[in-house]
Amino acid sequence: MTKKRRNGGRNKHGRGLVRRVRCEASGVMVPKDKAIKRFIVRNIVDASAIRDIQDSSVFDGYVLPKIYRKVYYCVSAAIHSKVVRVRSRKDRRNREPPKRFRPREDNKPANKPAA
Repeated sequence: MTKKRRNGGRNKHGRGLVRRVRCEASGVMVPKDKAIKRFIVRNIVDASAIRDIQDSSVFDGYVLPKIYRKVYYCVSAAIHSKVVRVRSRKDRRNREPPKRFRPREDNKPANKPAA
């Protein structure tokens, strides 16, 4: 029978049993090596309240802490919530991570030599 993926959709390779983790979206238990993993870094406070907190803060230059969280999704929930996308048979062989989108900062002043 033909195989859709060379790893069978898992990253187990030589391990018999892998512990299960809870899917963030659907709550189903999914093997940790099969789950789609994302590391989320967020501010504790939403963007609209950051300035208010910094203005009322006693300390100058106080940096608000961030929330660091590792999130697991099952395959169906990750596709449904557009964390990952379905790829064609040819594109499935591409193993490099997708290009990261970073917005350009045009308002930065250019480095000017001292005159």
